[in-house]
Amino acid sequence: MDELLGVAEMGEADRLAISAGTPGIELMENAGKAIFHAVENTASEVDIAGRKLLVVCGTGNNGGDGFVVARLARESGFGVALVLAGDAARLKGDALIAFERWTRAGGGVHARHDIVPGRFGLIVDALFGAGLDRPVEGMAAELVRKINSAEVPVIAADLPSGIHGDTGAAMGTAVRATKTVTFFRKKPGHLLMPGRTHCGETIVADIGIDDAVLETIRPRAHENRPNLWLKAWRKPAIAGHKYDRGHVLAVSGPATRTGAARLAARAALRIGAGLVTVASPTDALAENAAQLTAIMLREMAGASGQEEGLAQLLKDRRLNAIVLGPGLGVGEGTKAQVAVALKAGRACVLDADALTSFADAPGKLFDEIAKSAGPVVLTPHAGEFARLFGDLSRVGKLEAARAAARASGAVVVYKGADTVIASPDGSAAINANAPAWLATAGAGDVLAGMIGGLLAQAGTGGMSGFETACAGVWLHGEAAACFGPGLIAEDIEMTLPKVLAAL
Repeated sequence: MDELLGVAEMGEADRLAISAGTPGIELMENAGKAIFHAVENTASEVDIAGRKLLVVCGTGNNGGDGFVVARLARESGFGVALVLAGDAARLKGDALIAFERWTRAGGGVHARHDIVPGRFGLIVDALFGAGLDRPVEGMAAELVRKINSAEVPVIAADLPSGIHGDTGAAMGTAVRATKTVTFFRKKPGHLLMPGRTHCGETIVADIGIDDAVLETIRPRAHENRPNLWLKAWRKPAIAGHKYDRGHVLAVSGPATRTGAARLAARAALRIGAGLVTVASPTDALAENAAQLTAIMLREMAGASGQEEGLAQLLKDRRLNAIVLGPGLGVGEGTKAQVAVALKAGRACVLDADALTSFADAPGKLFDEIAKSAGPVVLTPHAGEFARLFGDLSRVGKLEAARAAARASGAVVVYKGADTVIASPDGSAAINANAPAWLATAGAGDVLAGMIGGLLAQAGTGGMSGFETACAGVWLHGEAAACFGPGLIAEDIEMTLPKVLAAL
């Protein structure tokens, strides 16, 4: 159930189900039943005695689902008021059939000015579905504002009205739902921000579409969960040894800027890399040595700069994964170190300053990646993403990450509350398990180290670069959620054993 279907793909799923013999009105009836089931459950949780259920419908198929809900609720003894946003003469197809069934059952249509806060104990939002492609304006915007001001539970049909199904964007204004009932599979808009915050609890209902339609649609986006990557994760063998699990090299910044690399190094070791070494400038050796125990330390120095020292270290072929960027500083020196790391052909995680240093010449970085023999993972936050790839906000975060992966030739981890992981081949995953308290200093450095540690293990046989990035992001969020409020970056890797044991 982790596949995500875009608006067009969900339309194709409906079409395939209907062409296989399931009438469209049957799908609509099943959708309405699923929403009404959520209404019943919610009504049992709150006191709506003496107050009506309000169902707000549009003139499309989303409104058709609402007509079914209204009819079922009325038949079950609920007091029901139904408001139609538009002219009933515009109804057609299955929505018209559902409306006629509602009116034949004795239902009517109320004027929108009848929506008065306090009169209703629960609201069903069936105004617009996922395919909305224009801002919500006029009468529809007024209805959304009234729904949001009612201060009662709101159950949305498919998606909260005003949320774009593909991008999660709020189209002018949008309903804030308590629960959202969607059908067959989630859409990207259920997970991408701000859509996710508008959905409340998202319930996926079976309405009679056979899973076999996915063989035709072949979706390339998933919700990031363990079953997406866990089978490919090669777990330690009893007869194995540390070199079976790879050796990560985390590159440190200069004195007083060493903490980020150590956070990454500890995370790489904790997630299972067999060995981890911090490559340190000479002036930071004592600072790093005072903080490291199980993690090894090597000097990184050369007559012509630290890139020469890094190249010397990488003559050791056992160093199979590199984490580079946290705390390095922005400038030509960092650019040179990135070039050395990519030329060495090892698995690379490029984060923070390793990305910003190429803001004036992103094409140069992409050219170096194209020539690299190892997998490369880029981990930009929104600011770093914009510096490297420009403003792609109009296409939405999912498509922006895919475009960045194609342009760079690397796996891109576009970080945020709705982190998107994208591969150059178009595969993508949206992460949804990160808690609010993960937004803390150093958390990104820990993530870079975790991905680096997984890449080191994959380098001895196992996950692809895309799978390691997905695993790292999910484990990062899960550890933060497991720890709870008060989290600081060091707590993430300290909590990883609990998460790994649960897996």
